[in-house]
Amino acid sequence: MEKLEDSSFEPTVSDTESLRVLVFGAHPDDAEVYAPGLIVRHARLGHQVKIVSVTDGRSGHHELPPDELVRVRRAEAQRAGKRIGAEYAVWDFPDGALEATLKVRWAIINEIRRFAPDLVLTHRPNDYHPDHRAVGTAVQDASYLVTVPHICPEVPPLRRDPVVAYMCDLFTRPAPLQPDVILDVSAEFDLAVQMAACHESQFFQWLPWHDGILDQVPQTASARFEWLCGWFSQLHQQRREHFQAAIVARGLALDEQLVLEFYEVSQYAGKADEQRLSRLFPGRL
Repeated sequence: MEKLEDSSFEPTVSDTESLRVLVFGAHPDDAEVYAPGLIVRHARLGHQVKIVSVTDGRSGHHELPPDELVRVRRAEAQRAGKRIGAEYAVWDFPDGALEATLKVRWAIINEIRRFAPDLVLTHRPNDYHPDHRAVGTAVQDASYLVTVPHICPEVPPLRRDPVVAYMCDLFTRPAPLQPDVILDVSAEFDLAVQMAACHESQFFQWLPWHDGILDQVPQTASARFEWLCGWFSQLHQQRREHFQAAIVARGLALDEQLVLEFYEVSQYAGKADEQRLSRLFPGRL
């Protein structure tokens, strides 16, 4: 397959205090599906971004054997992170078998303490995928404990909880996501899709096969990129329709050209007043 020429990425110098953003996804590529616009925006502002896939991604393919797939997905994650100058870590917990155990909780506590983020992004504890639910639950369980010295004493505790925000999902039971933050990330869309395109095994192989549309995937890199743009455009249309009431309540027009992201701030972590929210979610509507 021919290589898609990446557009250049040059972070700007932010006129605000530098921030640290930590993303916990269950799998390599989850960050690119659920929060890419905000991630790209922070990277462009020169803020430090780290993406963590809690599992190794070994189960997400119809042909590649698990050990080979782990190697492939680690390499894909590295390429995606390099697109925006972000570190992208893939942990060793097995894909499809994740539970919110003490071992997972301790790993997340230590990661939060070492990175000392201002903002943590993750899944909600209710979601279609058990790995997503496990990560969301583990982050929720870790949120207060990152400040408790006798928990995981090998890493010094934080003095203040970071703000934790849930990435977008459309599930309504037992409770729907309440969008505390809406962002117009239209300007970040192209680079966000470039990050996703780095995960070739997922967006051009596994997910199309799983959805029965593998025969629709183009062969050339440029055509695949356009096809993936269409895939994400449909996803954003679903989100606009789902959160239509919240969009209208903010006095915004239901513009089909807008690429919007939606976030709910966790009640179980750091508190965020309006000024802090504006710093953590630059350009929020």
